Amino acid sequence: MKKLLALTFTLLMGAGLLTGCNTLEGAGEDIEQGGEEIQESSS
Repeated sequence: MKKLLALTFTLLMGAGLLTGCNTLEGAGEDIEQGGEEIQESSS
């Protein structure tokens, strides 16, 4: 029972980390795109 619980916990943590990385990557791309638009409009 403890092994099953540990495996479930590990899988959930791994999924959470992967989801978090993708979310941060997407936010970084959005911020970068916004910065590029500001640069284009100011020149």
